[in-house]
Amino acid sequence: MDYLEFKIKCLEQFREILIAELSMIGFDSFLETEEGIDAYTLESDFDRVAFDEVIAQYKVDAYITLEEGIMPKVNWNEEWEKNYDPIAVDDLVYVRASFHSSQPEFKHEIVINPKMSFGTGHHATTFQMLRHQGEIDHQGKRVLDVGSGTGILAIMAHLLGASQVEAFDIDDWCVDNGNENFDLNGLTTRMDLGTIREVNPQGEFDIVLANINKNVLLDEMNIYTDLLKDNGFLLISGFYTEDIEDLTNCAKPLGLELISQQSKDNWAALILQKKA
Repeated sequence: MDYLEFKIKCLEQFREILIAELSMIGFDSFLETEEGIDAYTLESDFDRVAFDEVIAQYKVDAYITLEEGIMPKVNWNEEWEKNYDPIAVDDLVYVRASFHSSQPEFKHEIVINPKMSFGTGHHATTFQMLRHQGEIDHQGKRVLDVGSGTGILAIMAHLLGASQVEAFDIDDWCVDNGNENFDLNGLTTRMDLGTIREVNPQGEFDIVLANINKNVLLDEMNIYTDLLKDNGFLLISGFYTEDIEDLTNCAKPLGLELISQQSKDNWAALILQKKA
């Protein structure tokens, strides 16, 4: 069976979003390129209507153009390794794949083999969440990672000294991939499958991490707050800088105070604290 190939040119900040969206409709292999992504799916699995809907949703904002073609079978591991580069978040953490060399000059190192899951550190939201984690004391803390993806933020919490880390995601592929990455980084916890309401984590937590999207954050903000200890921290990202006001307006009546914010490539990240 042949693979269909879609060479998608887009703004850099939309690469991982498009990968996440397309993975939900049957695409199983991706390559990040200088101009965007190449996405692949078996011809038998391709859903034209669903694909066109995804492209239409982001076409204007992401400046999408694309070319379609048919491609014979490919050694995906070889292609992926050629196109995956390690990243550094300041001197805090070096994020690499298992086939990259270690860099001991960094305070911490995370090994991530992302497959199709979201969260490699390349996207501005993940990068900023890691940086914000470096600003918060995790030593001996209980941490919850909501929508964990590759598990990168849960792993960072573990490396920063958290005594207990819980994580979950709605995608079974992410759960499998996240648990593989946990094993690579010495994290014995297992990622759960489901939404926050389905998983129903039992508080209280010192730190809640949520790198998702604006609509989910607004819907679940009260749940995060209920799960937090007094003076606990909520770290959120997955939204644009112009959305900050909507998020803080939602947070304030819940007793969450804005402590810190940052932006990168028009993506924002906030640290909120639950006041006693």
